[in-house]
Amino acid sequence: MSKNKPFDVDALWALDRLGEPSLSPDGAQAVAAVTRYSMDDNKALSSLWLFSTLGGEPRRLTEAGDKDGSPRWSPRGDLIAFVAKREQGGVKDEEPQLYVIAPDGGEARRVGQVPTGVGAFKWFPDGRRIAFVSWVWPDRKAAEQGPALKDFKARKESALVTDESLYRFWDHNLPQGRVPHLHVTDVDSGKHRDLFEGSAWELGRAEPGATSFDIAPDGRRIAFAFDPAEHKALGNDFALAEIEVKNRTVQVLLQEKGWHFDAPAYSHAGAHLAFLASHQAHGHNQPDRLAVLDQQGHWAVFSEDWDRIVAAPLRWREDDQAVRFAAEDRGRRHLWELGLGDREVGLLFEGGHVGSFDSAADFIVVNHDSVQFPPCLSVLDADASGGARRIEALNDARLAAQRFGRHEEVEVRGARGDAVQMWLVYPPGFDAKKKWPVMQVIHGGPHTAFGDSWHWRWNHQAFAAQGYVVACVNYHGSSSFGQEFLDSITGRWGEYELQDVEAGTDWLLKKRWVDAKRIVATGGSYGGYMVAWMNGHLKPGRYQAYVCHAGCYDWQAMYADDAYNWHRKELGAAYWDDPARIAAQSPHSFAKHFKTPTLVVHGALDYRVPDAQGLAYYNTLKSLGVPSRLVWFPDENHWVLKPRNSKLWYGEYFAWLARWAPATR
Repeated sequence: MSKNKPFDVDALWALDRLGEPSLSPDGAQAVAAVTRYSMDDNKALSSLWLFSTLGGEPRRLTEAGDKDGSPRWSPRGDLIAFVAKREQGGVKDEEPQLYVIAPDGGEARRVGQVPTGVGAFKWFPDGRRIAFVSWVWPDRKAAEQGPALKDFKARKESALVTDESLYRFWDHNLPQGRVPHLHVTDVDSGKHRDLFEGSAWELGRAEPGATSFDIAPDGRRIAFAFDPAEHKALGNDFALAEIEVKNRTVQVLLQEKGWHFDAPAYSHAGAHLAFLASHQAHGHNQPDRLAVLDQQGHWAVFSEDWDRIVAAPLRWREDDQAVRFAAEDRGRRHLWELGLGDREVGLLFEGGHVGSFDSAADFIVVNHDSVQFPPCLSVLDADASGGARRIEALNDARLAAQRFGRHEEVEVRGARGDAVQMWLVYPPGFDAKKKWPVMQVIHGGPHTAFGDSWHWRWNHQAFAAQGYVVACVNYHGSSSFGQEFLDSITGRWGEYELQDVEAGTDWLLKKRWVDAKRIVATGGSYGGYMVAWMNGHLKPGRYQAYVCHAGCYDWQAMYADDAYNWHRKELGAAYWDDPARIAAQSPHSFAKHFKTPTLVVHGALDYRVPDAQGLAYYNTLKSLGVPSRLVWFPDENHWVLKPRNSKLWYGEYFAWLARWAPATR
């Protein structure tokens, strides 16, 4: 492979994708799923790999399968559990099931058979049992779940019928009549029981993960987060409860009006429970803080004076005197440790971007990435004194054959005169004596941030390799710059963000190496909203072309999405109470000003921004005679996830930009 070969979509999809790591109890090895994609077969295969933290070559533990994932090491170190869909003993898994395998190899063994499938799971401290999530019919006993699922799949009707407020999420309908329950299985016998059977208890319905519950060190109790409201909905405040595993008795640990609690994590001694707390009574965008509950029922927020958002999972230090977590700071995501005594926050590992981590014994393993490289694994001593060491090189040879551009952050003066961060990714071989086109890439959210991170779907190196200087502005509303900055756009969407993006473009136009006649703007989700907003607010010619991927276009029609309860909070009103205010923040209200050529991309399975948004925008552009092109995927959601669809996406994306603002290559 030529060293001069530009990084493209084929090179992107040829890379191994490392999943979340899990450490052995002694910290000597980490296990993680590795996913590999085939452009020819248009599918993915994943397998489990072992990585030594002490030195040595990685070793593949399982053969590549369709869904070998989410591996977790047993507390005894004798087994690794994972979720997969396989065929074993003449029985083919219709739903994902739980498997275990010895770390020294051999055949994986299915742990029983759960008709409704296995989702997120955790080991009990004894290493003999596993708690897991499965969606069940709450009014039926365990023995009835299998026949009920078989009957449901065999039905001739296709309609979704519901009276629930929360009935679909992201790209799928929530199982009709089913709710997520906690189960316990015996690893040796495979016998399992539903801890919530015959009760009204359930986990949150928006894809409950392993951070939604935790098992006490004595194995007798499980803490979990739940929605106490009668009508379940995205945006409801959660409470914390605890169930006795033996007799299934539940007590509410913490429920306070105006507070949202989540991600419980027991200390090693079991005397304290760490969790995330967000004071929603002060505003719907209030950040998640680190809080701790003791056995007497007293709790306190420990990160209140630290103006950053704490992310799950939470991991207690071995001595129970500190809690570890990942959090963003100014466009980067680091690994932190908060001491409970002095409430000081210390930096353990500096990103780039920390995607996930695990800790055991005297080791911490981190899955991290950067604009310059995809996710990789590094290990550091628990006190972080020895620095970090890479423990794998799965992608190194492939990356060495590519040419990448350097990246940097700059500061511009944006809305309100505030300092605003902008990332720049330069084309390989960038020469400041030449003229270069610019691609503004506007992030979604809006309450997320562009950072020093690797993006599998909107890869900045692949963009820059085409010959564009890629600019990414962390506009007002972005996360990681403090709560006031994040919340400043509430009720006035489009205003500050546009000023910030324009400030970034103005900064670039002052550079001698920028070609003012070759500037484009692209964005997905909220970024798609922004380019549609720009099309209605900026004079033609400022940008030669736009790309709107899964963009919000009409806030009234957006009530068809799965997150409709957030609209009135973010926009400042419901459309029926103040239609003028909503229209003033909606791109469709400014359609008569649309002039700039636009590529519109959308997926039919997008329930976060329904595809009618993109179709309405495209149809409007066509009606106005604006040059436009539509790429509509019947089998993709908010993202484009299939290899061949992604290749087509990149091809259409680059062809559209080259038509209006060709690169110098």
